Parts: sequence; C-alpha cells; structure tokens
Amino acid sequence: MSTTAKLSSKYQISIPKAVRDARKWKAGQEFAFIPKGSGVLLVPVPKIEDLAGTLAGVDIQDYRDRDDRY
Repeated sequence: MSTTAKLSSKYQISIPKAVRDARKWKAGQEFAFIPKGSGVLLVPVPKIEDLAGTLAGVDIQDYRDRDDRY
C-alpha cells in the first residue's frame, strides 16, 4: 500500500482512506508519534480497557524492582 499525504498550512495530515480502512482506525482515536531515524512511527494508543487480560499468567517471580538499581 503506497499512498501519500501532504502536510497542510495548519500542520495537519489526513490519513488516506485506504490506510484507515486497512487498520480499522476511527475518528477521535488517539495516536503516538515516535521518532524513528529520519521518519516518524505513527502508533495508535490503546484504551486501558483494551489492555485488560493482556498480562494474565505473567510470572512476576523475576520482576526487577527499582530498589535494585544504582
């Protein structure tokens, strides 16, 4: 999928419909901009309720606490 967008005079970019549809992005969704080399990675920020259950079964035995740092 090779689509482009132009930065407006108000510093806004419209995400092409093909990209929005492929990623199932909706209006009002929040994104993080992560600098990566000479570009930027655009990543959707998950809602807290979407993360529920993602850590089920995690072994916290070897958890490294802040107290063991120098």
